[in-house]
Amino acid sequence: MDLAMAGVLAALALIDSTSFGTLLIPIWLLLAPGGVRVSRMLAYLGTIAAFYFLVGVAIALGAGAFLTEIAGLLETTAVIWAQLVLGVGLFLLSFLLDKRQKRKQDSGRLARWRERAIGVEPVGGASGTVTTAPRTGTLASLMGLALAAAAIEVASMLPYLAAIGMITSAGFGVAQTGLTLAVYCAVMVLPALVLLAGRQVARRQVEPLLTRLNDWMTKHAAGAAAWVVGIAGFLLARDAAMRLGLIEQLFNR
Repeated sequence: MDLAMAGVLAALALIDSTSFGTLLIPIWLLLAPGGVRVSRMLAYLGTIAAFYFLVGVAIALGAGAFLTEIAGLLETTAVIWAQLVLGVGLFLLSFLLDKRQKRKQDSGRLARWRERAIGVEPVGGASGTVTTAPRTGTLASLMGLALAAAAIEVASMLPYLAAIGMITSAGFGVAQTGLTLAVYCAVMVLPALVLLAGRQVARRQVEPLLTRLNDWMTKHAAGAAAWVVGIAGFLLARDAAMRLGLIEQLFNR
């Protein structure tokens, strides 16, 4: 591999590092009050990297040959109708989520889940203050969050797909392909690791910014979720309606 190709792959990996699962969720986890358990953050980032790596290996070593069959299945009428129903359902669900958000701001639930997952819990302190104490937490839930975030991003991992295309076109062997993908995934989670190290080493300097981000994210978390669900539902329903010819029939009446 020459330096030019290595530079392009590194740039693609850094673009991938700014996604929802590789950066935004790690930042949110780092905002948990009290000490952050490094082992749990490493477990989350390791799960994300491992998922990307396995997907990359599967595609690079021939799983892409099944994409034609999968594409054919997705074009069947029954699947398209199912997509339409799913899209409409998600779109309607977004209004329920938004209504619930306006009725009751429940950012505390998200904060409590984060603290359990990251390994701390609030306890009463002196003079009515609230501190945090270590607890076991649920490592499986944290790794499940990582898998869910990565799975959601599969359809939009365009930089990674471009990198896989470059690697396969270069004619690498199995070992070199696997090593290159492993390095790519390591670079992809590097910014989150740097943030983790920064919070551990310079917590006093970093925490004010993280606190402001925390306030904004917890305030708008439910509203943002409603928007994301609604947009996803609309796009799914629109695509299905167009492929079924429903939109064309509507305008031709």
